[in-house]
This record gives sequence, structure tokens and C-alpha cells, in this order.
Amino acid sequence: MLKIDEEKVTETIVNFIREYTEKAGKNKVVIGLSGGIDSSVVAKLATMALGNENVHALFLPDISTPLDDFEHARMMAKLLDINYRTIDLSPMVHAITNACNEMNEIALGNIKARVRMIFLYQFANTNNALVCGTSNKTELLTGYYTKYGDGGSDFMPIGDLYKTQVYQLARYLEIPEEIIKKPPTAGLWKGQTDEEELGIKYEKLDIILYGIERQMSKKRISEMAGVEESEVERVYEMVSRTEHKRRLPPVPKIGFRTVGIDWRFPLKS
Repeated sequence: MLKIDEEKVTETIVNFIREYTEKAGKNKVVIGLSGGIDSSVVAKLATMALGNENVHALFLPDISTPLDDFEHARMMAKLLDINYRTIDLSPMVHAITNACNEMNEIALGNIKARVRMIFLYQFANTNNALVCGTSNKTELLTGYYTKYGDGGSDFMPIGDLYKTQVYQLARYLEIPEEIIKKPPTAGLWKGQTDEEELGIKYEKLDIILYGIERQMSKKRISEMAGVEESEVERVYEMVSRTEHKRRLPPVPKIGFRTVGIDWRFPLKS
């Protein structure tokens, strides 16, 4: 059902990266290399598209970043032979939290994601590069990312691949097994894992999202995923309430054509 043709998908994404950067008048990209599977796959695809000399990686840890991520980000950068730099975000995050009157775990996690975005765009701005995003389709549909944080990028090469499809592609691209096998995490607080926070395994979540994408009945989706209809309803609600993350901020229509409503201006051909 969610099986992909890895060779064809690789060719499509590599061509997309090459053509998009060329049309944007750039020849370099910067990637937030986290040591996880998504950024590792994106880094490999970008290297295939642009050459290793044109792919730059920033590893942006803080005090809660798992130790494995340090090792795996460094491993991936070395494997691809790409420019790589580590910037410890702890002092910046600490300064921001000290300046805030109130803070909770979610707000702190969002701050960390947005600070990462600041450094990625600083690099892009000073090196005539594009920020290459690492979000996948599962994250985009469920809103499992930070608005103007890891959701802030110039393009998203794996944005139309469900998480389980990213795993398929990772094995085809020969991403190191230790990266593939470790539990996915954004590393925003100690002990955090994606599936625990989402409350469902990716294998089931992706089937539910696939069913929603194909406009199947909730009963049919629940049968395919092997879950109760209430769980399908919960995922529906997750997709619905995060719609604002997938759109530009809304504006009232006044002019002839309006940004975010009916303005169409494609990238130059």
C-alpha cells in the first residue's frame, strides 16, 4: 500500500533539488543535520543532486540532545564528505528562557526549533544558499513540527513521503543501520520520542493518513490500520486543527489577486 519505487523516487527528488536550486539562482544548500533518519536521507539526496562541495550541514544541539545524535550527525557528514559545523544552542536558549516570565515544555521545544532556524537562515543568507528542509509528509499532515522552526525552509525534498516511506528510501540509499534503527526524536527535551508524543506507531499512523488522503471511510481506515475508529477520528482531528501550519497567514481579500488566495506567480522557467 505504502510501498514506493525507491529508484524512481530517488530520481524524482534528486532532479527536483537540482532544478529548484538552479531556478532560484543558487547552487548551495544548508541542512540541519540532526543525526536522525530524515535529515540523513535529505543530506544524501542533496549530495547526489548538487555534489558534496555544495551541501553544508549544521548540527545544532543543546543540553537535551541525545549523545547518539552527536555521533550519528558526525558519521553522516563524514560519510558524505560534506561541510559540517556544530553550534551549541544552549547559551541562546538559556538567555531566551531567562527573559520569559512563563515557560512550559512545549514552548521551550518550539524555542529550540526556532533558534535552529535562525542559524540555518543566517548561514543561507551569508553563503548564497537555500535552506533545505527535512520534514516528511507524516509530520506535515499531523502538524508535528514547529511553525517557523523546523517547518521554516525554502523547500522540502521528502515532504511527500510518509515516515515509513522515508525508512524504505533510507535503506535503498544505504543510510547507516544505527541511524535507521534508533527511535525517531526531535531531541527537544530529554527522553522525548516521536511515537510516544504522537501516541501511535508510525506504521499505523501512516496507514490512517493514507486513508485520509484517499478519502476513505473511517470504518475502512480503521480496518486497514487495525485500530479503533476513535483512533482514526483522533488523527483526523490532528490533521484538521493543524491546517494553519500548512498555509500562509490568512489575509482578507481586497485587491484583484490576493496572496494566499488566488495569486499565482510561478518560479521563472
